[in-house]
This record gives sequence, C-alpha cells and structure tokens, in this order.
Amino acid sequence: MLPGTSPLRIVLHAPTAAALTRARSNANNIAADDPAADVRIVVNGDAVAAVLEAPDAILDARTLVCPNTLGRMGRAAPSLLVVLPRGAALSLALMQREGWCYVRA
Repeated sequence: MLPGTSPLRIVLHAPTAAALTRARSNANNIAADDPAADVRIVVNGDAVAAVLEAPDAILDARTLVCPNTLGRMGRAAPSLLVVLPRGAALSLALMQREGWCYVRA
C-alpha cells in the first residue's frame, strides 16, 4: 500500500456454489498478496446453501449472507456468518457507492 492511501476494499459476489468456491480462493489469494486489503464475500442464491453446508472457519467471518435467500430457504445463518440488513443486490450496490470494488467470482 502506498503511503497516504486507504486499504483496498473488495467485495466478491458469489451467487452460485461454484462462485463461492472461486470467491473463497480469491479471498485467500488477495489476503496473501495484499494483507492490508479488506475483503468480503457476499453470497446469495445457490451460494447460501453452499456456505451453510460447507463452513470455512476463517472466511465465514468475512461472508455476508442475503436475508432474502435465507428466508426463501427457511434457514438461519450460524453466528459466525453476517446476515445483510438488506438483500444482496441492494447491499452490493450500496457497497459500491461506498467505494468497495466489486468482483463477480
């Protein structure tokens, strides 16, 4: 990171189980390449079931879950996962407006 710059903030969007696998890999790679970067994974759609069925002790703390998808599934997220206050699509747009770099995994 250059002096006087803010850490990079990256939001990885995973709407499918395969995208979740890529997002987790991307998050690990980014952390290795730029430890100061703030990385979050937003999951919706099929990725929500995947994240609930295959927890990741490290990355789940950085994973944000769509409440709309959880509601449709009739499921609750474990305490390590953060449930977004709004749906994933709106949350992603708001994060981008706040300066987060969007990457579709």
